[in-house]
Amino acid sequence: MKVLLLNGSPRKNGNTEIALKEIEKTLNIEGIETELIQVGNKPIRGCMACGGCRKIGKCVFDDGVNEIVEKFASVDGLIVGSPVYYASANATLIATLDRVFQSARFDKTMKVGACVAVARRGGTTATFDQLNKYFTISGMPIASGQYWNGVHGMAEGEAVLDEEGLQQMRTLAKNTAFLIKSIALGKEKFGLPEKEPRKGTNFIR
Repeated sequence: MKVLLLNGSPRKNGNTEIALKEIEKTLNIEGIETELIQVGNKPIRGCMACGGCRKIGKCVFDDGVNEIVEKFASVDGLIVGSPVYYASANATLIATLDRVFQSARFDKTMKVGACVAVARRGGTTATFDQLNKYFTISGMPIASGQYWNGVHGMAEGEAVLDEEGLQQMRTLAKNTAFLIKSIALGKEKFGLPEKEPRKGTNFIR
C-alpha cells in the first residue's frame, strides 16, 4: 500500500514540508509506503481546457504533470500540502491539480484523499475546502484528522513549534492508513460500488 504526497510549497525544508514529513513518518510506521514530490518550485503551467488529454490519453504539456499522473494511478492515496496565499492554495499546486485530475483517465474511486494547509495565521480553512473539492468530484473518500488539517508557522522551520498542528498531522496519517487498509479489505470482500452511466446536464439546453 502506498500514498503519494505533493508539496505545493516553493520552499525546500519549509513549514509545509515539515507538516508532510510528519505525515509521512507516521504512515511509514503504519506500514504504508510513501513518496513525496515537491511541485511548488516547478514551472508548471495551468490547464487550457484544450481537450488534448482526451485525444492522446495524457496532458499535451510535458512539464512533470504526466509523471505525477502515472504515480497517482498506482497508489492507494493522495495527500496534498499547500502554503496559504491570499486564503487559497499556491497557484502552482492548483495548476498541477487541475491538470492531474483533468487528464488522469483512470478510475480514482476509493483512492483516499487528504489535504493540509500551512499558514502564518489565517486562511487555512478556505484552502482546506478548496483542495478537498478535487477528491469529492472523483469519488475519493476524504481522510479526516482531529481538526481542519492545518499547521501554523511563518519563519522557516517554525512549524515544529506547533505541537497541536503536528499532532493533527499524525492523527490524519493514522486515519489515512486505517481507511486505506479498510478499503482494501472491503474491495476484497465486496468489490467497488456499482456505477451508473454518468449523466451530465447543463443549465442551458
